[in-house]
Amino acid sequence: MSELRMVELSAATIVAVNNLSLKPGQEQYLAPVSYGIAATVINPQTSWQRVILDGDEVVGFVSANFDVDAPEEHFRSVLWRINVDANDQRRGLGRFAVAGLLAEARTRNMDRVVVIYEAGDGGPEAFFRRVGFTPVGETEYAEVIAEIRLAP
Repeated sequence: MSELRMVELSAATIVAVNNLSLKPGQEQYLAPVSYGIAATVINPQTSWQRVILDGDEVVGFVSANFDVDAPEEHFRSVLWRINVDANDQRRGLGRFAVAGLLAEARTRNMDRVVVIYEAGDGGPEAFFRRVGFTPVGETEYAEVIAEIRLAP
């Protein structure tokens, strides 16, 4: 890794984000990137989207939402998506993105960050557990709800 950083999603990076590749089997656990990008249009005040750059190369994308008024608690501070290009996985980029997300959550005085995912072989569960998410429940669709509690 040369110069790892996160920047806001922009017109200059959106095409590269849309072209991030997945490893075989990952597509069943991740909606198209354009779904995540649409959140900015729908909720511009609460949406938080960052592009992960290694030098000038787009290597990943992370999308979250911070809405203290969300009716369901697990949607108040939620990681919606994290996508690291297939060729760049297993280099610590996902961990870097989660660390940036947690830092942002702290600046917004959130007490936790939640992620909701589908369990299954080849799915994201092992990654989320490695970076500190702990399962705390299920959605009505049997998706896993996991969280990282933030120290006050």
